[in-house]
Amino acid sequence: MNPAMRLYEMGQSLWLDNITRGLLTSGTLEKYIHDYDLKGLTSNPSIFEAAIHGADFYDEAIRTKSAAGLKGEALFLELALEDLRAAADLFLPMHVETHGLEGWVSMEVSPLLVHDADGTLAEAKSLHKKLQRPNAFIKIPGTPEGVKAIEEAIFAGIPVNVTLLFSREHYLAAAEAYLRGIERRIEQGLDPKVASVASLFVSRWDAAVKDKVPDELKNKLGIAVAGQTYAAYRELLASPRWKQLAEQGALPQRLLWASTGTKDPAASDILYVQSLTAPNTVNTVPEKTLLAFADHGVVNGSMPTEGGGAEKVLKQFAEAGIDVAALGAQLQTEGAEAFSKSWKQLLDVIAEKSR
Repeated sequence: MNPAMRLYEMGQSLWLDNITRGLLTSGTLEKYIHDYDLKGLTSNPSIFEAAIHGADFYDEAIRTKSAAGLKGEALFLELALEDLRAAADLFLPMHVETHGLEGWVSMEVSPLLVHDADGTLAEAKSLHKKLQRPNAFIKIPGTPEGVKAIEEAIFAGIPVNVTLLFSREHYLAAAEAYLRGIERRIEQGLDPKVASVASLFVSRWDAAVKDKVPDELKNKLGIAVAGQTYAAYRELLASPRWKQLAEQGALPQRLLWASTGTKDPAASDILYVQSLTAPNTVNTVPEKTLLAFADHGVVNGSMPTEGGGAEKVLKQFAEAGIDVAALGAQLQTEGAEAFSKSWKQLLDVIAEKSR
C-alpha cells in the first residue's frame, strides 16, 4: 500500500502545503487527491508569491482584472479566492462524505494585521463570506493579538486554522481561545460544531539551531517540541472540560504539523513525516516531500502520547545553551515578519505584472 494512504489508516490526514493555478488547471491536484489520499491543502503569502512570480499561469487573469480596474491587494485577493474556491470544490465530495472532518482548504488573513486583533477579525469575516465554501479555513496567526481574534472568529462560527504556532505554550493559548469560543456558542444556544486546526511549525526549530548545537543534537529540536506539544494535546482531549464540550457536539481542534519539509540536505527528506505519525492529527507537506514520502516512506507506528522522551531531549538542548522558550517567541516573530515580507513582495509582483 502507498505509505501516504497508510498514514490515513493510522488516523493522520495528509495535506498539501501548496497551491498554484497550474496544479489546478493541469489536473495535478486532482491526481494527488486520488493517488496519495490527500485530505486538504494550505496556502500562505509565501506560497502565492512564489506561484505568481515564478510562472505565467496568472498573467492572463492579471491582465483581465487590471483592465477592469482592480489593482494591488484587491486584485490578488480575487486571484487567491478563485484558486481556493476551485480547490475547495475538488475536496468538497470528501468533505461531505466525512461529515466535515476532511477536505479542507486554508486562506490566510493579511500578515500586515498580525498585531491588530480587530482588523484580523474583520478580515476573517470578510474572507469567510467571500469564499462561500463550507470547507474553507481562515488562517489566523497564534500571536497574542491573533489569539483574541481566534476566539471571536470561532464564536462567530468561522472555521479557523491557527498558524504560526511554535511551542507547547503557543498551542495551549490557541486551544484555550478555541475552547472559549465554543463555550460561548453553547451559552448562546448556538451550534458548537465549528472546525479548527492548530498548526505547529516544526522544521524551523532545527534550522535556527543548526550551527549552535553538537552534531548529535542536530535535527532533533523540532521533533522534541512537537512531542511535547502532542502530549499537551492528548492531555487536553482527555480533560473533563473537553469531554463536556464533546458530549454537546463540539469538534476537537486537531493538531497540525506545519513546516515539515526537511531543510538540512544531510538529513532524510521525509524526516518530519516519518517522525510525526500520530492519530487525530494533520501533516501538511510541501509537494516535494509528498512525492518523496509516497516513493520511499515507511509508517512504523505512532508517536507516544506522553511525548516519547521529548522532555529529556529538550533538557539536552538547554544544557547546550539553547533557551527554548525564548527561541519559540523569536521564531514566531520572525515567521510573522517573513510572511509580511512575502506579502509585500507579492503585491510588488502583482503591480509589475499589471503594468
